[in-house]
Amino acid sequence: MPDAAIEPGRLTVVVNPSAGRGRALRLLGEVGTELAGWAADVRVTPTRDLKHARALAVEATAGGRVVVALGGDGLAGAVAGAVAGVGGVLAVLPGGRGNDFVRGLGLSADPRRVAADLARSRELRVDLPEVGGRPYLGIASVGYDSDVQVIANRTRLLRGRQVYTYAALRALAAWRPAHFTVTLDDEPPFDLHGWTVAAANAPFYGGGMRFAPAADLTDGLLEIVLVSRASRLTFLALFPRVFAGRHVDTPYVRVLRGRRVRVEADRPFAVYADGDPLADLPTEIIIRPRALRLLLPAT
Repeated sequence: MPDAAIEPGRLTVVVNPSAGRGRALRLLGEVGTELAGWAADVRVTPTRDLKHARALAVEATAGGRVVVALGGDGLAGAVAGAVAGVGGVLAVLPGGRGNDFVRGLGLSADPRRVAADLARSRELRVDLPEVGGRPYLGIASVGYDSDVQVIANRTRLLRGRQVYTYAALRALAAWRPAHFTVTLDDEPPFDLHGWTVAAANAPFYGGGMRFAPAADLTDGLLEIVLVSRASRLTFLALFPRVFAGRHVDTPYVRVLRGRRVRVEADRPFAVYADGDPLADLPTEIIIRPRALRLLLPAT
């Protein structure tokens, strides 16, 4: 899409009232105050669901406004796709449970701080991947990760890293290795017997797990992380390494790069990205280089 004409001082805050168990809603007033401290026109629009959030983003862009997503990674990913589709500009404030995309940008976990820092901002062109035609921002993964995400999404009493660590350990007991067929770009397909296939645009997922430490939002490539078969005891021993990104140095993890990957498996799986199920296998994941205009604090 051609770039839309956007006025940086006119903002539409698209907020998920239930994000972070109500955290986004509780901080909304203070976030609005910080934004109003430097922006001439700030509007707040609560969402009913992701479809409504996309519609709000398109409407705001058509009015020449910056879209500010306040919620979790799922809201940010959905809004990013809508904004990119109409050539708009997106800013992301951390208001959810994991906030992994903002973490990968090196920004504060406090949305009030990020809102204030946007007073001095810059625009960065970043890549936008899609799985089964649906955009996301961070990491799309399938296999063991699918089982983990189902448990995490049902867990209500824990937050951030705790919920994903709990879900990972719960899923471990019932997991049996899967057989994946992976096709990268125009290369011949190859088989993987193991745990997970992931396609990363950004480094983090799971509330702070550095699963794709070398992923780059601006290189036009997906970071393909493949976790092959290992025993449960080996997996448990290696699991703490993922928070520092050191799991990629083990013989059980292989990292590739490409613009397109197709994934099939020997049993049904949903592909999860930014905390939500976006596609069922078999499916294709692609990268759209420099498709999104992202507004970031200048520092």
